[in-house]
Amino acid sequence: MLMGHCHCGSIRYEVHGEPMYSALCHCSDCRRSAGAPVVSWTAFPEASLKVIQGKPKVYKSSAHGRRHFCPDCGTGLFYFNSVNLPGIADLQTATLDDPAAIAPRIHVQTAERIAWMEQAHELPVFARYPTKD
Repeated sequence: MLMGHCHCGSIRYEVHGEPMYSALCHCSDCRRSAGAPVVSWTAFPEASLKVIQGKPKVYKSSAHGRRHFCPDCGTGLFYFNSVNLPGIADLQTATLDDPAAIAPRIHVQTAERIAWMEQAHELPVFARYPTKD
């Protein structure tokens, strides 16, 4: 079992079993929703996800897509699409209590990837925010 929560802790959830897949999504819908260039998702059978505290708000982000998020802090938590992903609960991997527990294995929707993301791994790396010295 894995557990997770939103930024403020109002919503807590648990998920059981093995993930179906874990991916980094580059679609414009995910980017716009998260305000980030890429979003990490892990899919589980819908029945294995249980919200144990709080109640997410549901946003109809497309004809069949439903994004669940915390109504207090705005953290995106889950995505459901009964047509394209029937029976699947996609959860934002970074909301897990231990997001390192499930590493992404694929990139999806790369047709919509921001061009500069192709070289993002080549950027300088700092353990913390860089200082002027």
